[in-house]
Formats: sequence, C-alpha cells, structure tokens
Amino acid sequence: MQRRRRRAVVLLRKLLTCAICVIALMALLSVHIHVPVFPSSKVPDLADPYKLPTVTQQHEIKYQILSTEQSWTQELAPPHPHLSQAPLPSRKLDVASGHSDFIKLWKPPPNRNFGPCVEPSSNYTSPPESRGFLLVHTNGGLNQMRAGICDMVAVARIINATLVVPELDKRSFWQDSSNFSDVFDEDHFINSLANDVKVIKMLPKELKTAARAVKHFRSWSGMDYYQGEIASMWDDYQIIRAAKSDSRLANNNLPPDIQQLRCRACYEALRFAPQIEAMGKLLVDRMRSYGSYIALHLRYEKDMLAFSGCTHDLSPAEADELRTIRENTAYWKVKDIDSMEQRSKGYCPLTPKEVGIFLTALGYPSNTPIYIAAGEIYGGDARMADLQSRYPMIMSKEKLASVEELEPFVNHASQMAALDYIVSVESDVFIPSYSGNMARAVEGHRRFLGHRKTVSPDRKVLVRLFDKIELGTLKEGRSLSNKIIEVHKRRQGSPRKRKGPISGTKGTDRFRSEEAFYVNPLPDCLCQKEPPNVNVSLTIRISWLGGGGEVGETWTASLSGLSRRPLLGSGSGNRSN
Repeated sequence: MQRRRRRAVVLLRKLLTCAICVIALMALLSVHIHVPVFPSSKVPDLADPYKLPTVTQQHEIKYQILSTEQSWTQELAPPHPHLSQAPLPSRKLDVASGHSDFIKLWKPPPNRNFGPCVEPSSNYTSPPESRGFLLVHTNGGLNQMRAGICDMVAVARIINATLVVPELDKRSFWQDSSNFSDVFDEDHFINSLANDVKVIKMLPKELKTAARAVKHFRSWSGMDYYQGEIASMWDDYQIIRAAKSDSRLANNNLPPDIQQLRCRACYEALRFAPQIEAMGKLLVDRMRSYGSYIALHLRYEKDMLAFSGCTHDLSPAEADELRTIRENTAYWKVKDIDSMEQRSKGYCPLTPKEVGIFLTALGYPSNTPIYIAAGEIYGGDARMADLQSRYPMIMSKEKLASVEELEPFVNHASQMAALDYIVSVESDVFIPSYSGNMARAVEGHRRFLGHRKTVSPDRKVLVRLFDKIELGTLKEGRSLSNKIIEVHKRRQGSPRKRKGPISGTKGTDRFRSEEAFYVNPLPDCLCQKEPPNVNVSLTIRISWLGGGGEVGETWTASLSGLSRRPLLGSGSGNRSN
C-alpha cells in the first residue's frame, strides 16, 4: 500500500507539473491577447455630429502576440470624447518572412504603465465666488491659441474670475476670421469646466461699457503674481482684459490641482467644433484605408521660413521674398538672421528632400502612406519632387477630400489646421520636421493618450549628415541608416519627465529654455499605474481515512510554483493502510 501511495504521489507530481505549464501558458496568453475593445460608433450623421467614433483595437493583438514583452494597450488611456483610442497598423505583419524590423517601425514605445490622472484632489472645491470678469484676446496660430486658452482657464481659477469665452486672433499672419464657436465646441467647453471655472459666452449687457483694465500678463508667471498683482486689480475694476494669452503661465512649480486643470481644459474641454470633428474623422478613415500611416508635419511653409530666416536650398529670389516678409511683419522682432548659422544649430525645419532621406534611413518602405499635415509648401510641387519620388503615396486633406467637402473650411487657416491636428493625433506615427507649436501640441496630446509613437528628428545631427551627403563624403545606405536609427532610439515619445531649464540660464531665458507644459504633461497629468495582477492556481487534494479521521495532502499549483500542505485528522492514531 505504501509503494502504491508513492507511485500515486509521483504520478500526481507529474500531473501537477503539467498543470503548472498549462496555467502559465494560459496566464501568458491572458496578458498578451486580452485587449479591451471599446464600443465603436458610426460616422457622425447630421443628427449627432459631436463625437468622433472610437476605433476597435483588433490589430493591437498582432503586436502583443508577436512581441516577447507586453505591449502598450488602451487600458491605460481611457476613452476620450473626440479622439479614437489607438491608431494601430492594419497591414499584415509577416514575422515568418523576417519582417521584425517592419514591426518595430510601427510599434509604439513602451509606456511603462503611465496613464492619465487628472481628477481633482479631495480638497478641490467648486468655483469660488467670482470677483469679476476675465476677457482674453488670444494670439498666434491654432495651437498657440489652444495653449493660451487652457492657461487662461487656470488663471481664471487662480484669480476667482468668470471667464468670458476667449476671442481668437484675427490679426495674425493667417488673417483668419473664425470665432471661438467656429473652431471649438463652445457649449462643451463651458459645460466641461462647470466644476472648475464659470465660463460665459459674452459679457452681460450692462457691463459692456464698464471701465476695464487692459493688461499684458507677465510671461511664465506663477501663483504669487496672479494672486497678488493681478487679483489686486479687482479693487478698482470689474473687468480685466488679457491682451495676450501665450506663455503667460509658468510651466512648473504650480499646485497639482492647477496643473491638472490645465490638462482637463486641453484634453477634455477644448474639443473641436462638430463639423471639424466629423471631417477630421472622415480624413482619418480614408488614410487608414491605405494601411498604417505616418502624419508628417512638414513645416516648410512661407511664414515659417520667413520667420526663421531659413533659406537653405532656396533661390536668391526666394530668399529675398522671405526676407521682405520678415522685415514687413512688425511683431517679428528679429530681422537680420544668418541662415547658415540657424541651420547648423538645428533651428531650421527640414526640407522635403531631407525628410525623404530621413524616412528612408529609418527604414520606412516606399509604399508607406504619408499624410502631409501642413499648409501650402513653399515652392509647391517642384519642392516636393524629391520626397514624392521616394514616397509616392503622399496624401493631404486636399487629396483625400473633395472640393465640396473642404469648402466650409478652406478659407479659414485655424479650421484647416484643426483637421491636420486630428489626423496627426490619430496617426500610427507622427513626425514633425520642426518643433513649432503644432508639433509640440500634437506630441503632448499623443503622450497623454498613451505615448503614441512620435519620432522627433534631431535636426542638429541630421544637417551635418545631410551636408556630408551633398559633399559626397557620405553615401546613403546601411552606414547612414545605422547612425540615424541609433540617434533616434530614444526620441520616439516614450515616458519621461518634462525637462527643466537649461543649466546656467537666468531670467526670461531660463523660463524660455524649459520644456513647455503642453509638450509633455508628465508628471503632472500622467502617473504610473499598477499592472493587472494575474493570479491563477490549481488545487488538488488527496486524502484517505485514517485512524484520526481524514488525512492526506493538498497540492497547489500556481505561477509561483508547487506547494504542499498536509491534511491532519481531527483525532489521534495511526493512518490506516
């Protein structure tokens, strides 16, 4: 009987070992294959055009099965009312054919379980009693205005003001006549902020002629400035008008509730107008029909080149035209610019030709769909020829949509930029050729939504390589590709804390050198969350009757190993055979 029991125990151990293997395999698959699928809605119709539909994540599974480590999933980026959940490649990934490098091109960086955390603290209260009205005149292009609006929401909270829906800039280079409600969902903006700041559409009639203070708020100011110098103006005025909105609030060293309010304003309250959202969704769907796509913010437009003084590869006549624009634009303070010096320091946008070399070196094949998120490229088709020859599938909103579909937006630069913004945030990979306001805003939004892949070109390094190619001392090929890939391994949008000021800088230059809040909202609005625990175990009990009652052993198999616990009878005596 004892020999028979030993045989049973040996057999049991073998069975339990097999069980552990099965459990481990099941647990592994449950971690790597289980993907939450968020409900998808139809393309907005006329009755309900307010939300862009969520996109199901069926091809996320491809990444997770093919990877030996758990890929990023949208469990960490909760559904947002106006942007879909995870732009993932729809192409077939054929690892068997040795296409692992192709997979890496599209795979998002690991986000280390960082997800949005923007809920107010327990000490956060409803808006306190308003002391007056804050009028805001925004300035700049779409994304400069976006950041300024969100900062002014926070300022209104700090100084206990009722915020009047901000005025958009109609005097900038773009001469856009759009009002707030033409670009943003005004009612959603007001309602979303109800627990933070009182927002109204316009001043009460009885106050329209009241005396008001017009103030240029000091750049990059903190709580003391607004609670002291600005709030003290309520003693003499019922209305304070902010003449500008850009960079009026510090990036760092603000209370957590104020920082999180900025994120709620930017990523939840400031939603685009319904007609823009619907058109943006249509463009995204049409790009996805071609497969995984890159959104390329090709900032090679006349205003950018004139402002930056970058004339590399341009004709003398083109350089003169840009210089004239710069000299005639009063609010551009710097007039004399050394183009070669600008470029050597990495301050110039990459040319379309340089972008083509860069994408080829990264390994993107020639059939990659590319969406050009930009206005009119300076030099037109001739300037785009080199990039087009490498990547024939170059698309834009003008190519994806008909003249009739774009007609409501075409004469409004901010609305056209909003369409590019949506397609860029939703892209599988976002690549900016220049770190301007659009690039920074999209990068920050993609970080907030789960650290979607954003490749930021190191222009200072790249122009040196491009110059060597022009001189004939370096050729395109594996050597160039290896150098560019190595430089950009850690420039793909993975989680990191926002960069502080450059060491040694002082005064305004110190604040200017900091990484902008909306480029990287970590750590203020993103926090590391615990990964889901997988606890699977199998328990087998072997018992027999002994003199003192039931005796035997309980064997438990789990991912942590095999354990044994004896069963003891209720009485005393020897075990029976």
